[in-house]
Amino acid sequence: MNLVIVESPTKAKTITKFLGPDYKIVSSFGHIRDLPKSKMGIDIENNFEPEYVIPDKAKQTVANLKKDAKKADTVILASDEDREGEAIAWHIVQALGLENSKSKTANPEIKRIVFHEITKKAILEALENPRGIDMKLVNAQQARRILDRLVGYEMSPFLWKKVARGLSAGRVQSVAVRLIVEREREIRKFKVDEYWTIAASLRTTGDRRQTAKFEAKLNKINGKTIDKLEIKNKESADKILADLEGREFVVADVKQKESKKSAPKPFTTSTLQQTANRWLGFSAKQTMMVAQRLYEVGLITYMRTDSLNLSNAFLEDARDYLSANLGEKYALKTPRLFKTKSKGAQEAHEAIRPTEAGKTPEAAKITDNNQARLYKLIWQRAIASQMPEAVVGNTTIDIDAVETHGNASLPYQFRSTGQVLKFDGYLKIYPEQSKELELPDVKNGEKLDLIKLTPERHFTKPPARYSDAGLVKVLEKYGIGRPSTYAPTISTIIARNYVNRDDNKKLAPTEIAFVVNDLLVAHFPQIVDYEFTAKMENDLDGIARGEKEWRPVVSEFYHPFHENLKDKDNKLNKKDIMPEEKSNEKCDKCGAPMIIKTGRYGKFLACGAYPDCKNIKGMEKSKGEAGGGSDNEEMEKLKEKYKDEKCEKCGEAMVVRNGKYGPFLGCSGYPKCKTIKNIGGGGGTGVKCPNCGKGEIVQKRSRRGVFYACDQYPDCKNAYWGKPTGDKCPDCEALLIYAKDDNVKCSAKGCGYTK
Repeated sequence: MNLVIVESPTKAKTITKFLGPDYKIVSSFGHIRDLPKSKMGIDIENNFEPEYVIPDKAKQTVANLKKDAKKADTVILASDEDREGEAIAWHIVQALGLENSKSKTANPEIKRIVFHEITKKAILEALENPRGIDMKLVNAQQARRILDRLVGYEMSPFLWKKVARGLSAGRVQSVAVRLIVEREREIRKFKVDEYWTIAASLRTTGDRRQTAKFEAKLNKINGKTIDKLEIKNKESADKILADLEGREFVVADVKQKESKKSAPKPFTTSTLQQTANRWLGFSAKQTMMVAQRLYEVGLITYMRTDSLNLSNAFLEDARDYLSANLGEKYALKTPRLFKTKSKGAQEAHEAIRPTEAGKTPEAAKITDNNQARLYKLIWQRAIASQMPEAVVGNTTIDIDAVETHGNASLPYQFRSTGQVLKFDGYLKIYPEQSKELELPDVKNGEKLDLIKLTPERHFTKPPARYSDAGLVKVLEKYGIGRPSTYAPTISTIIARNYVNRDDNKKLAPTEIAFVVNDLLVAHFPQIVDYEFTAKMENDLDGIARGEKEWRPVVSEFYHPFHENLKDKDNKLNKKDIMPEEKSNEKCDKCGAPMIIKTGRYGKFLACGAYPDCKNIKGMEKSKGEAGGGSDNEEMEKLKEKYKDEKCEKCGEAMVVRNGKYGPFLGCSGYPKCKTIKNIGGGGGTGVKCPNCGKGEIVQKRSRRGVFYACDQYPDCKNAYWGKPTGDKCPDCEALLIYAKDDNVKCSAKGCGYTK
């Protein structure tokens, strides 16, 4: 019997369709070994030897795999083709006690297979070409895991002691936070400038029924192209308008030329995340979760890649599809190949593409809406990459505002630009957002009728906060992280409360993010240095290629980091890092002045008589703060909602207050009556409660931290310790939730599904 081990049940089900009764396909449900949670698990004195353990949740899986392996003649490790997949394969061998040695008949033969897509052809081809486990890739993954554990395990206690409990730092996550914090500071420092534009609404002369209207904007004054901020105020605009009064508008020049729009490159992980964020509104994590499902059911190739390569088979497949369905003019005679710029990219890998060119979004018959939308985007992009360029006709018309009294000066010139699509090419499949504007056919010296002049006031805008797409793009630009790390990095900094999503789903830093970032920049520059972090990624790539040994790379980083940490631990104190601020409020318990402190979840008021009085209460954020505004609006909504609420014990009015664990109702008769009532207040998830079918799962806070529960409490007491994803478990139909390790797991006890 041949035992095939993959990571997920969905992947196992898909592969089962392609193999006969001689094969048994089982799932490891992700990682089955990891560093322990209760301690560092790295023997630094023994050359950074890791101590791996089998987590409780994986013990039954390991026991089942051992039973299956004993009955097998061959164990085939079919985990994903990247470093993490290679590490999973190696950990399975170690955890099951298997050895790749044919001389020991008690053990089955071990084979490692890899494939870019889960199709019958790819699986059978992989089985014909097995290989051993690539320890270079395993060691690269080990080095990343150990480096991240060393930083996190040593930095976190330091931050807890010097800043606030519950904080963490990370090699990549802290750099991402720095980027977001620095962008926020740019926004806050930005000086808004006023400027004006002047537009002329024009039409060709002649029969009114045949005239064409169009618009031109003031482009030159005295022969010089005006700067965006040239017209600074209304007075300047009015002066120009007065000067233009009574002038004739004459065509000075008409330029027409054709240009070509290049077909897009196929998707890499980075560009897929960016485009799905811009076009579909998906977060980076959501994109990867949906893509994972498409991959596991055999619709797309592996979705963690930085290669632009496409297989010869797909190139032929795409050409055949285009010729048969759109005609020869939409098919290239010679396939278009793309050069990958990323230094660490492996050309043997492929870009993200559909497994079959002919499996159109309609033919795929995908029932899940998000999966259907993402598949359509991937299919369109891959097919479009093999189509001709689009041909565009560009027209530029320059119009002089001529004085009618014989004066030869021509100080004002307007310009109008238009674009006409002459051949759609790849745009037939992949319609990008562009405005087509056809201008009238005019000739040099032709007079135009002025309909009106329109002055318009504008203000310069600060740089925008990063979207998921923007952050992924800049991380890739600096060489920070790799395809597998972009989405988890964003998820981590949100989960650690360093970043919130604003009303536009952009990434906004919290107050504590500024504090921690400034501390790291000042005292641990290497942790947040862009070039240093990129160099470390290059070192990990070097390990994967066999050019470097992993232990020296870890050692070179760790020892200077550790010595600096010890030095800063002795020299820095909390009050220097987290100075207290005075407030105008008095403690409602003892009357002492309250002071403003900053904790993991932002600023709060604490009694100045601590430790004799330990009273604390929350502070509402101002509109100008990151994450502010919406909190105030939420408080106002809650006040309106509960304005008629009465105390159950004394009958006094209940008032909305903001506490350590979020908004709550407190009796206005306090301190005589101390009745309080929890009303949650964390915001909705958009996930309908599966228990009662009426409520929505919302975020709440308790003394144990954030949790998610039905908003119909106490009628419905359904609750989760992780945020629901909105998807259902493929094994038992229960809700999937985000786990603390940024994986996704089933919320049902005993199910064990995770990915």
